[in-house]
Amino acid sequence: MGRKPHPIIRELKIEKIASEGKALGYYNDKVVFVGGTAPGDVVDVRVNKKKKSFLEGQAIHFHKKSEMRIEPFCSHYGVCGGCKWQHLSYEDQLEFKSEQVKDSLERIAKVDLPKISPILGSENTTFYRNKMEFTFSNNRWLTREEIDSGKEFESDALGFHVPKRFDKIVQIDKCYLQADPSNAIRNAVDRFAKDNKITYFDLIKQDGFLRNLIIRTTSTGQLMVILQVAEENEEWLNMMLNHIKESFPEITSLLYILNQKGNETFHDLEVNVFHGKDHIIEEMEGLEFKIGPKSFYQTNSDQAYELYKVARNFADLKGNETVYDLYTGTGTIANFIAKSAEKVIGVEYVPEAIEDAKVNSELNNIKNTKFFAGDMKDVFNNEFLKEHGKADVIITDPPRAGMHPDVVKTILNIEAEKIVYVSCNPATQARDLALLDEKYKVTKVQAVDMFPQTHHVENVVLLERK
Repeated sequence: MGRKPHPIIRELKIEKIASEGKALGYYNDKVVFVGGTAPGDVVDVRVNKKKKSFLEGQAIHFHKKSEMRIEPFCSHYGVCGGCKWQHLSYEDQLEFKSEQVKDSLERIAKVDLPKISPILGSENTTFYRNKMEFTFSNNRWLTREEIDSGKEFESDALGFHVPKRFDKIVQIDKCYLQADPSNAIRNAVDRFAKDNKITYFDLIKQDGFLRNLIIRTTSTGQLMVILQVAEENEEWLNMMLNHIKESFPEITSLLYILNQKGNETFHDLEVNVFHGKDHIIEEMEGLEFKIGPKSFYQTNSDQAYELYKVARNFADLKGNETVYDLYTGTGTIANFIAKSAEKVIGVEYVPEAIEDAKVNSELNNIKNTKFFAGDMKDVFNNEFLKEHGKADVIITDPPRAGMHPDVVKTILNIEAEKIVYVSCNPATQARDLALLDEKYKVTKVQAVDMFPQTHHVENVVLLERK
């Protein structure tokens, strides 16, 4: 028996943008999420997911297009899975992000709120990322238009994973996320590999040579390229790396990794230097930050500066405070605010990140920071607090999942005068604010847009002791 066809909803009116950036309409008292649409669109929807409380589908025909819609600028829009809000003006994107923050804080936190400041938009809405990762595959994804064209296409591809398909890669011609020479490097590598019959990785069979390409840029003009290969083939490796080096003399760090694991992560693998240094240097307000191949650094450098300025302004340090910087990562915020505080204690559960944080303090001759690796709820015991002193200010910048309830409990026990909470997920931030409401009141809220053309938004909240 053939598969049952997906049901189609006719002339669904898209009403609004909800959390996680999904546009929705209503059908028979059920919410219907439809990607790539905007409030005001009237569409036919092919339903591809049915749940008890909602449906999800894709627009297959537009009866009416919203006045909000604009023409996407990228030829890969709707296929590669990135930059999903290109069909919305940047002004509308910022409006929806502001509403997302407000809705999360009001609906989930349910605490008294001050007047929320207007969102800080990004000066650059394209070419703003400093790091991109591209995947090689011998299983290229073909769009419906490409299939219908009747043309033959290379099976090898260098680009991005198709959403929900680990084994298929979209061939990328031009990406609008990272500035030059990112596109030129990727396309040159792709051309050279195909011209020289160098094999692309098979994501299902787990064989083939070329696996992954990472490009990292800085505002200082330094440039890192990392090539991951899956087989030991010195001839191909030297051919490719020499081609990259000669074609792009501006590269200051050319590295390679032999990765024979089942995934592309390389935190546990050796990174080899082919040319230049093993790191690049980023600058922010006179501070230098050393970025290695395994280092985390905010991917939008310009907006990271704006974000950290908000955090520093909210902390309003006078120079005599002890600051605890939780989830400090590579110590970027800790080092950024160090000159304004007496002492900064950074805690992070990734040991390698803590080593980077220490290096960054040394690099900038910062003497009043200390960094510790460990689980937050275990590190902050009475002994630790006694040794390092009472925190006057706590800055916390947790991952998307927010803070563990035990960490929130520890923060409440510390009883700092102020907490500056930086979040990349307003929903989990709001959940934590509800818990912190026991002893703290929210006095300032500032959203910052780090990722134009997407629904993601950062939010900074100042809490002061009641």
